[in-house]
Amino acid sequence: MAKLDIALQQLREERTQAQSQVDKLDSAISVIEDLVGRNGSAPARGGTRGGRIVSAIARRRMALAQRARWARVRKQSPAGTAVKPAAKRTLSIAARRKIAAAQRARWARVKAQQGKRAA
Repeated sequence: MAKLDIALQQLREERTQAQSQVDKLDSAISVIEDLVGRNGSAPARGGTRGGRIVSAIARRRMALAQRARWARVRKQSPAGTAVKPAAKRTLSIAARRKIAAAQRARWARVKAQQGKRAA
């Protein structure tokens, strides 16, 4: 039982030391963030990038305006030139086998080169 008490005491001391180290690191990070924030070369603490806060109403207006812009673009383009999704193309089995054989040959060359370098 005494050995467990000693082990527990040691663990608590290590935790205290680790916490002290974390506190020091936090203060160093804080100082550096303050310095960087003052220069304006990087975003200030608290966010990844600065920006404005836009209300939900303003976001809705922006979305409606963007939809209207896209509608004008679609309206101006001729009807026959509308972008259609490309038909999915499939390779024949023979073509897939040729591609696989070529890839195996490429890898064989790479591995042969690596074998020469190692030797």
